[in-house]
Amino acid sequence: MKEYKIALAGNPNSGKSTIFNELTGARQHVGNYPGVTIEKKEGYFIHQNIKITVVDLPGIYSLTPYSPEEIVARNYIINEKPDLIVDIIDASNLERHLYLATQLMELNVPVLLVFNMIDEAKRKGMIIKTSELSKLIGIPIVETVAHKGKGINALKNKIIDCCISSKVNFNLKINYGNDLENSIKKIIDILDNSPVKSKLNLKWVALKLLENDTEVINEILEYLPKESELFSVINKERKRIESKYNDTIETIIAEKRYGFISGACTETVFSSVEKRHNISDKIDMFLTNRILGIPIFLALMYLVFWLTFNVGAIPMEWIDNFFGFVSDKINSIWHTETVLKSLVIDGIIGGVGSVVIFLPNIIILFLAIGILEYTGYMARAAFVVDKFMHKIGLHGKSFIPMLIGFGCSVPGIMATRTLESKRERILTILVLPLMSCGARLPIYLLIIPAFFPEKFHTPIMWLIYMIGIVLALISARILKNIIFKNETSAFVMELPPYRIPTFKNIALYVWEKSYLYLKKAGTIILAISILLWFLSSFPKTNNYSVNYDKMIKKIEQSIELSNKEKQEKIAEIENLKSSEQIKKSYMGKIGLFLEPIFKPLGFDWKISTAILGALAAKEVFVAQLGIINAVGEADEESASLKEKIKNEYNPLIGFCIMLWALISAPCIATFAITKKETGLWRWAFYQFFGLTGLAYIVTLLVYQIGRIFY
Repeated sequence: MKEYKIALAGNPNSGKSTIFNELTGARQHVGNYPGVTIEKKEGYFIHQNIKITVVDLPGIYSLTPYSPEEIVARNYIINEKPDLIVDIIDASNLERHLYLATQLMELNVPVLLVFNMIDEAKRKGMIIKTSELSKLIGIPIVETVAHKGKGINALKNKIIDCCISSKVNFNLKINYGNDLENSIKKIIDILDNSPVKSKLNLKWVALKLLENDTEVINEILEYLPKESELFSVINKERKRIESKYNDTIETIIAEKRYGFISGACTETVFSSVEKRHNISDKIDMFLTNRILGIPIFLALMYLVFWLTFNVGAIPMEWIDNFFGFVSDKINSIWHTETVLKSLVIDGIIGGVGSVVIFLPNIIILFLAIGILEYTGYMARAAFVVDKFMHKIGLHGKSFIPMLIGFGCSVPGIMATRTLESKRERILTILVLPLMSCGARLPIYLLIIPAFFPEKFHTPIMWLIYMIGIVLALISARILKNIIFKNETSAFVMELPPYRIPTFKNIALYVWEKSYLYLKKAGTIILAISILLWFLSSFPKTNNYSVNYDKMIKKIEQSIELSNKEKQEKIAEIENLKSSEQIKKSYMGKIGLFLEPIFKPLGFDWKISTAILGALAAKEVFVAQLGIINAVGEADEESASLKEKIKNEYNPLIGFCIMLWALISAPCIATFAITKKETGLWRWAFYQFFGLTGLAYIVTLLVYQIGRIFY
């Protein structure tokens, strides 16, 4: 079977990810490019008995390295030399999206253009003669409506045709005018006699050198010294052209490219007599309205949390019953009380099961967020809050990473690369963990139903998330005034047209997030659960404050109690025995050591140890409580974890637990990515201790004031 490798390139919001999903389906995996934290998606499809590996490059506007994504994309095309570059273009924004295509042409690599969203172009009244444009520039073009699956089979056929022929046959070349062309020729003549000739397309190199592209300059310096004739000619030609045109050479080159695009479109793109009014504009009159925009956003978030609670309740009960059934089955078969039995039931099932039970809620949450993202609403949410964000010291674009942070802080922090200013990027990174990530959700879903009536479930959840947002904004304002005093730059952001999301794209989005959650439960949380079980099970003690075995025997011999009453009392005594065993274990000693620190917040030694475990991953907090309370829990009549903490603590303590989980230091993964993205350990430690200190102060105030009224 023949194999080829292609790369998908394109602007953000061009539908590139949708086409990637349509081509590869579930046959894809996600990683990072070597040496950087930029996400690398790779998949494959088999068509006409040919295997095509598809690499989804980061969304970029050009090949000029203004961002890490553009560097990664360009380096991949140049160094990896895929058999074909498939450039995804939003047909309704043709001229702007074709700019990247002109740069790919200059690289002299095989290119296939995909005019995606052709239906939206037609709704805007555009008539695109793709066959004529294809003949004119010498690049094959395929029309698609990716979110509906239209044109995908034709695209696969054309990809294979292009890979087999592997020809570069551009009919038109961009003419930069006599002045620039002469400069380019002078540089090419010098490069023609150097080792660079066999490495890169010389005209492209000449243009990049004139544009003062540092990446290309550094690469050329490996072959030619800075004192060589080449760099002397480059400086001389730059000064000559900029002086003549009274403009930067970068602007002059860009204008020539857009002139080429405009000329090609003038001959092949027309408008119908009657243009239809854009539906997106009509919807935006309400969703981005300066008065209605924020209330609509808050209402949508409230709806998301309501669905997360109410729809997820039934499957949660199924999973809970399943793990209970498995524990009971093992307990009934495995009669002897051994260390291994305790590990399986209390450590693995009790720990991991306490986290997996919240999978339905995770699925519903990401399903809702996925729908909002794919419809184009998330971009509007950032636009709506821009003015307000500027007032508190954050850039409007900061809202997008913060929204992503609701899913997970790690990709949210990585998304801050879209911010041009390094100071604004660091500021956003520092406060981003206050956006309540999905890992905290299991804690809320445990605490809220345990302590609050059903009618308050959604409002309490909504309140917790809003507290995180408000604290992030206040913290950003304070940090801005203390550390970052520079003004923010203007906010410019593209608003993509509204689209109806496809089932396939949403399903892949939810699967990816849910799989990562389950993967964490099966690896990190499993390992930590076993460690926590060990710490809470050893050393074993026979030195109890009372003779529990004698008390149990007395109850068993009682003739006054029914069997059910006997079981309840025995379970209660066994729990007391287990609690004392844990208190004397390594975990208990750690908890008792920490208890005086956390006691002013209303937390006992059990909660204190769970807080410590949550530093590895927030979900571990639930697993830890599950392990502590699962020891001795072998009867189906025994109280659930929610009932146990409800009996042991009060709603004020429950609310304080959620506050601490929301505000306190993020997980180790967030700490690591903060260091990597900022480049300094200093910022990672500032974030870690700053958020922990803020959590302590806020939780202390809430608990101590709450005690007055509770």
